[in-house]
Amino acid sequence: MDTDKWFSKLLEDPGNDLVRKAMDEGQIPIGYSCSYVPDVMLSVDGLFPVRMRAPGVAGTELADNYLSSVICSYTRSLLEFGLDGRYDFLQGWVFAASCDHLRRLYDNLEYLRRPGFSRILDVPHKTGKAAIDWYTEELQLLAKSLTDHFGCNLGAAALTKAIREHNAFNAILKAIGEHRRSDHPSITGTEYHRLVIAAGASPKKTLIPILEKIREDLPTRAPLPPYRARLLFVGGHLDDPGYIGIIESEGGLVVGDRLCTGSYPGLQPIPETGDPVAALAKYYLTKTSCPRMMEAFNERAEDIVSLAREYRADGVVIQIMKFCDTWGVEAASFFSHIREAGIPVLRLERDYRLGGEGQLRTRIQAFIESMGK
Repeated sequence: MDTDKWFSKLLEDPGNDLVRKAMDEGQIPIGYSCSYVPDVMLSVDGLFPVRMRAPGVAGTELADNYLSSVICSYTRSLLEFGLDGRYDFLQGWVFAASCDHLRRLYDNLEYLRRPGFSRILDVPHKTGKAAIDWYTEELQLLAKSLTDHFGCNLGAAALTKAIREHNAFNAILKAIGEHRRSDHPSITGTEYHRLVIAAGASPKKTLIPILEKIREDLPTRAPLPPYRARLLFVGGHLDDPGYIGIIESEGGLVVGDRLCTGSYPGLQPIPETGDPVAALAKYYLTKTSCPRMMEAFNERAEDIVSLAREYRADGVVIQIMKFCDTWGVEAASFFSHIREAGIPVLRLERDYRLGGEGQLRTRIQAFIESMGK
């Protein structure tokens, strides 16, 4: 089996073959749209999470009737798919009030296309004890509402089991990603990102045998052809591996990432002892470290510099969604901080739908050449 093509096909449709198979077996798909939503809680007792995406969206004509043109294209694309019935297979969804754009998306979907179960989580802007306690209460309310609506068991034992399975799955993905550290990697950043996105778009249990086989085979794979530069890829939401594919087609190998939809810090393990709801609250509130979180810019900036050195990256590429308020502001500060650390850095602004390939290729070529590669 050509696993690369198989995973590519999974990403073509939100209701892919694995999702439909799970539904035929009586499992319940719950959509979510942000990394602050605890997908572990949507993986308990017959539930399974599906990260909401809009692959192949051709335009946002329907959504533009309800959302401003200065709302990010990811948000408008999700509303377009919702209005077009592409999420009708979901039996519920959970949103996070992580930014004003996603709040507007939730408001419109509530009015226009509400499923049987719908909830939005109030996410604090800090990560201290009071904030974690607050988010713990939010997740307790989420657990109760899921139990009341679907009759599922979200008790401590069930959640601890879900955390254990989540950690085991992420350990496989992380082990595959570790091969990118090599001086001569055998897996591209495009291929790896495709695996990570597929893990959010499909029932995870069905992917384990294939991912295990990839992990076993990687040490025996031939190294990739020579590349011009090792790159660290940084930014917010990105669920289309095609962007990384274009970068790598110009000789820039993405050996590490720090994306809210990426491997770091998203694949770090969750504590398996103590109160599972409190553990989930602390984990999901602190792992992403989105620019929406106050008082942590220096930590985020130093994290990027540290990762670039750890992965021996020749440069850093920061990608941001056009009209993203949080990343639009912070990316400029990141750019200065990374450059002052002596690391070449490129900032790319993009739409959700892949476009402007010629301009993207030109900028990548110029960036790599500016590093003398």
